Amino acid sequence: MLPLTVNAAVVANPLCPAETALYDPGNGQDISVPSGYVVSVFASGLNFPTGIAFRATNGVNFEVYVLESGHGLPAGNNCNDEAVFQQRFPGQANPFTPDIRVFSRNGRLLRTLGKPTDATTATGGNNVLQPHGPAVDIAFENGLQGGRLFGSDSNQATHAHNGQNNSSRIVIIDPQSGAVTPFISNLPTGDHPTEEFAFNGGWIYWSQGSTTNSGVVGLDNGGGQNQPDIPCQDIVLSQNVFDSGNGVKSSGYSPFGVAQPGATVKAFTGATYKGVCDGAILRARLDASDPSSTIQPYSWGYRNGFALRFAPQNHVLKGALVVGENGPDERGARPSNGAPDAMHIARQNDDGTPDYHGWPDRYGFLASAQHVFDPVGGPSDDLCVFDAANPPSHCTPASLAKILSEDVPIRNVLDHPPQPITAPLFVEAADSSFTGIDFVPDSFVSGSVHSGALLYILEGDLGFSAANSGSDEVGHEVKVVNFLDSEDGLVSLNVSRFAKNNTADQAFITGAHGLNRPTDLRFGPDGCAWVVDWGAVRDPGQSGPDTKVKNAADGPLPQIPGTGTVFRICRSGQ
Repeated sequence: MLPLTVNAAVVANPLCPAETALYDPGNGQDISVPSGYVVSVFASGLNFPTGIAFRATNGVNFEVYVLESGHGLPAGNNCNDEAVFQQRFPGQANPFTPDIRVFSRNGRLLRTLGKPTDATTATGGNNVLQPHGPAVDIAFENGLQGGRLFGSDSNQATHAHNGQNNSSRIVIIDPQSGAVTPFISNLPTGDHPTEEFAFNGGWIYWSQGSTTNSGVVGLDNGGGQNQPDIPCQDIVLSQNVFDSGNGVKSSGYSPFGVAQPGATVKAFTGATYKGVCDGAILRARLDASDPSSTIQPYSWGYRNGFALRFAPQNHVLKGALVVGENGPDERGARPSNGAPDAMHIARQNDDGTPDYHGWPDRYGFLASAQHVFDPVGGPSDDLCVFDAANPPSHCTPASLAKILSEDVPIRNVLDHPPQPITAPLFVEAADSSFTGIDFVPDSFVSGSVHSGALLYILEGDLGFSAANSGSDEVGHEVKVVNFLDSEDGLVSLNVSRFAKNNTADQAFITGAHGLNRPTDLRFGPDGCAWVVDWGAVRDPGQSGPDTKVKNAADGPLPQIPGTGTVFRICRSGQ
């Protein structure tokens, strides 16, 4: 057990006060970084921030826009429920609804944008972000020079029957008044909503995460209510169907309880517009009067290609779109254990079709049927009957035996891939979760960070499986990729740790002055790496007891408001 920090505040979930965290970001002094770099705190006490953007004002001054995401994770006892908070604490600022906080470059709060006024409705009020969350990203179309401020929001967390389906939007937010105007609405929403943005050549690109964990709608998808995944190309399903218990069996890319082995599912089945699919990178024209009519799938075959960034044109990657994909969890009707996260290069094929990266039947470089990904049984598996007295699975012996019989090995969703599979650049540890990518400016280069390097952040696991390593778990950190040229013209990748807590785990466990769940990374106009940290969440505890929910009925993932932080990592002297 690590020693506790004496001065850390005990912060509780206001709806489930047993769920607490120790919080004191200090100056980020417990984050270890290489010599020549220094960490500081720009803003603290935030509510689940996930995105950051910058806009120049005058001279060297700029504004900092921080997106607070709202309700983004499932929990029992209404722990994260924005409507219940409004009813219990009328008149108080609601930490479970999204908004954008605008700061001066010195950290002074200037205004708050897009905050819903009524968390009990589907719209949240007039010209505001959707109240049930999460909102995921914000970005100016012209970067520091501004232009329109885009955001992604959804009602993914709503309790309304089928209310989350197709609730994701891309919106435009007025940077002064905060008025929110839809740009594209009715995008797929389930396990993942519409997420991060990138801009290039007159197009807006975005990550459209899969609506399921593994290609199959299970009980982990709103009890089976959520919409199935939407393919970007025609696919043929395998003969396999997947068991959710009580006689309910489903095929992939099909509604819950619909078994259609061997069926052909046409591209865009279930989509509200032609060109819309999920587990994909989509794009639309920025200059179109009806942008929804210009949507194209650019790349697909990802579970959740969350993090996006275009490489510079003069980079060895020659302007390619880099995608950080987060792999599947041990849960649902097709659980897996130990599936890696992966970094990809996304490219549209010469004929205008999207390239394909292998999900749901390929995890990283390997087929999902490889025994290394076999589920081991856990409380979030559809076939698990909970039994607290039977660790580590916490499933009754009979239900565990059924999981190990029916779900091992993992069976294919598709009969065959729709086209040859594009392999990733490299893979990361299971459950480490890519959430932000950016290429370093020359002013940031020093020592272990070379010219053209890429920084990425790993949010870390959510406690559905055992830890991905021993005492030094991969995740909750920043890493650096250096692209090394050789004399024969080949390029190799050197991946190393750049920033991580000296406690080797999340800060809230001990009250360390450091990272919990980093969710975005962008280089600011000051040349520093700005790291957005979502804050503390308690989890099922399969990866360790220190983060486990205090009350099992509050699980799986009660959020702790007021524990979000924005850190800056700068060259010494900047």
